[in-house]
Amino acid sequence: MGSRDQKVKWSWSSALIGAASATAVASLLGAKPKDPTFHLISIELTSLKFNLPILDAELMLTVHVTNPNIAAIHYSSTTMSILYDGTVLGSAEVKAGSQPARSCQLLRLPARLNGMELAQHARQFFADVAKREMKLEAKLDIEGAAKVLWWDHSFRVHVDSFITVDPVFLDIIGQENRSQMDLFLA
Repeated sequence: MGSRDQKVKWSWSSALIGAASATAVASLLGAKPKDPTFHLISIELTSLKFNLPILDAELMLTVHVTNPNIAAIHYSSTTMSILYDGTVLGSAEVKAGSQPARSCQLLRLPARLNGMELAQHARQFFADVAKREMKLEAKLDIEGAAKVLWWDHSFRVHVDSFITVDPVFLDIIGQENRSQMDLFLA
């Protein structure tokens, strides 16, 4: 039988290794992924294309994207749908790319609006032009991977944007952006 008065040997190196391990595990567990943020900065009209009797418009959208996470991300190309009065009015192309951890960047997205679709909503459009307030919606699903230590974690982000623009000067009057990220650990 052992004695209660036995002394336990204390080792500073074991204590430091244990503390470092606990800190690393707590950091990884506390690094819960956060949803990226998106903010439309500007809309520029780049060209008008006459497809008689319809007029198509090409635009350049400048979007500010923030990656608040501790890992850099790589994402695939995708298409953003632009809706007006519940109908797909056009689209914008998002090229494949990457973004460093905890960073912001500006994306310039070429977009095309279909004049035929806008003509389907002519009454609503002219009413919006008269009051200089047009409500648009944008939807985007983007997939990619974030590398944390030696693991690649796949993710998918769904973004819904509700944007109010002045259809005369293309000024952004207001916007609400919601994003939802799904992280796949397998």
